[in-house]
Amino acid sequence: MNVWDTLVGQRAAAEVLRAAAGGTGMTHAWLVTGPPGSGRSNAAVAFAAALQCPDQGCGDCHACRTALAGSHPDITRVATDKLSIGVDEVRDLVRRSALAPSGSGFQVLVVEDADRLTDQAFNALLKAIEEPTGHTVWVLCAPTVEDVLPTIRSRCRLMGLTTPTTDEVAAYLVRHDGVDTARAAYAARASQGHIGRARALARDEATRNRRREVVSLPIRLTSLGACMTAATNLHEATQEEAEAITSDLDAREKADLDTAYGVAERGRKPREYAPALAALQKAQKTRAKRRHLDVVDRGLMDLASVYRDAIALAAGARGTLVNEEQRGDIAELTRVSTPEGHLRRIDAIFAAREQMLEFNVPPMLALESMMLALRVARRTA
Repeated sequence: MNVWDTLVGQRAAAEVLRAAAGGTGMTHAWLVTGPPGSGRSNAAVAFAAALQCPDQGCGDCHACRTALAGSHPDITRVATDKLSIGVDEVRDLVRRSALAPSGSGFQVLVVEDADRLTDQAFNALLKAIEEPTGHTVWVLCAPTVEDVLPTIRSRCRLMGLTTPTTDEVAAYLVRHDGVDTARAAYAARASQGHIGRARALARDEATRNRRREVVSLPIRLTSLGACMTAATNLHEATQEEAEAITSDLDAREKADLDTAYGVAERGRKPREYAPALAALQKAQKTRAKRRHLDVVDRGLMDLASVYRDAIALAAGARGTLVNEEQRGDIAELTRVSTPEGHLRRIDAIFAAREQMLEFNVPPMLALESMMLALRVARRTA
């Protein structure tokens, strides 16, 4: 299997990147864009591997294996669980970009969350991209070109990815993860083309159960009490899921800090330990907040898919619904409301999303307001 096999539904992009790795259309800075789950990071890492590989990404050589494993000495990847990437991290990258590669390839710097760079970080990056060395390649990843400053994107070659089709995702799950056909089809539909989400849905029963609970909410939102209860339940469930993801990592980081400062061995804490612990706890708190918002955001997208299904069903659109398992509830939604009403509900979901992600509104307040906007008429006999 070559490195390009990880790019699901991105054949055209893979061909361009592979040709560039071979010298056709190569440049020192790339901006890889695409919707969540389209495989931006996979494309960036595959390209980085191909730049080190004599066969442009064979997948079998030492360079490819270490690149994909994250241990290649000439490939640096930056991703963050925080809300932003600061100027200090970018300055470290810029310093690294000036180093000569240890091998015969390039020094490749992959920034997986370029949309989270602060303005200061963007400015620090700009000079390095404006005045590149001959052995350095920058690969920036972001959802859209608008998420990157014009001065940066104008100096990059753009590579746009698209959302993979349901069939492409299902085939990948069967081929790569050994998932049975029926479950792969469900996961591909429910994920709406998000590869990482599809793999989680295909492999984890708890993930499937949590999603089923979310998509069953719309038909139950028939009263003020039901809306408030739904908001509380969604907030608590997403918080628990986020804490489960971060708690083990937090504990490992705390243990590593204690070991680094000799707290366990010496039984006392040196003077430098307190500020280091405070910095760690601050970073962990920021990461926990970001993780919770990510989990809530995923739930909102699942909710929106129910109303899109209701609009499609009301319009008589052919084909399988995203939430085919909830077809009965979706048919009921089409009975108690109109397509225009469901469009307004989708708008309310995206408004709540914007409030939390852009304007820092507490998730519970945003969810309560949203659930009230999603309320439907009480069912009658």
